[in-house]
Amino acid sequence: MAALKTQQATILDALLTAVVVLDEQLVIRQVNAAAESLLDHSARRLLNEPFASSYVSTTLSSDLLKSCLLDQQTLVNSEAELVLHSGHKITVEVSIQFWHDGAADMPRLLLELRQVDLQRQILRENSQRQQLFATQSLLRGMAHEIKNPLGGLRGAAQLLARQLHDDELLEYTDLIIAQSDRLRNLIDRLLGPSRIDQPKTVNLHQVIERVLQTVSYEYEKTLVLKRDYDPSLPHLSGIEDALEQVFLNIVQNAAQALDGDGVITVRTRVEHQLTLFGQRYRQCAVISIHDNGPGIPASLQGQIFYPMVSGRPAGTGLGLSLVHSLVHQHGGKIEFSSEPGHTCFNLFLPYRQPEAFAHDDR
Repeated sequence: MAALKTQQATILDALLTAVVVLDEQLVIRQVNAAAESLLDHSARRLLNEPFASSYVSTTLSSDLLKSCLLDQQTLVNSEAELVLHSGHKITVEVSIQFWHDGAADMPRLLLELRQVDLQRQILRENSQRQQLFATQSLLRGMAHEIKNPLGGLRGAAQLLARQLHDDELLEYTDLIIAQSDRLRNLIDRLLGPSRIDQPKTVNLHQVIERVLQTVSYEYEKTLVLKRDYDPSLPHLSGIEDALEQVFLNIVQNAAQALDGDGVITVRTRVEHQLTLFGQRYRQCAVISIHDNGPGIPASLQGQIFYPMVSGRPAGTGLGLSLVHSLVHQHGGKIEFSSEPGHTCFNLFLPYRQPEAFAHDDR
């Protein structure tokens, strides 16, 4: 019998689904390894403790669990949110099954918990990466088709200018040359950096401070810039100019959305054991940029990282597209949430070795 129980425990621990067994008092009697990972507690701390002690709060009602126990009901695929003691908030798909433990002659509830927000995160990340690749592929094709005739136009205008001696006519050729250069620069900005610089050790707080100083000069005292820094934030291996451009674009967008009159807060933290694009990192820097502006229109939120998409009449729609590309170049991702009075961009930058930059798809 002992060998059978050991075998059953081994099988349970091999499951990817979290399994929690509760008694009639909703006290935890058994957990598998996946449940320890999901609840972020060891079996030693979970066993023989009320299920409610394994989290801070949940939308999974204790009354519902008791009802399933008393009525011997089975509930499948109910979604619930859990706030864990670690501070993490997770969404799980819950299956609740009544079970009678014949050996102990006691009623039991068998809970199967599957973390669905992680799956949704992976889908969002894959969608973001596919969006980036599709955009870059489209832009490279457009660049090839536009740059060639632009070069011809510019060259023809230069040849024509050499034959002209009328200053008024030269103004027209100068205009053609200037506009050709402007369009070429626009395309180069859409494509992002033409080469990957050698990554170096970067102090993110110094980079952010330079950005905030630049923006403060433009808006003087009407804009409030707040810092919420984690002083223990390690230095990051990255391309300093690119990271400065990322922070500058987002902070400037926030300042312009506020019309220079509001509050922007930059927050830095370190998150451990974070998964980005299917790869697990021991540490990631998380930079959050909040503002209390009017928010991003709902009609733009699904395409905000596409080029030429802007919520401002005078905007080019290049800033966030470039940010998206540069963050991806660092193996990171960018997310945002927005509603009137609160917009937040979260940048996740993994701590990784410099040689990892050479293997990124551009």
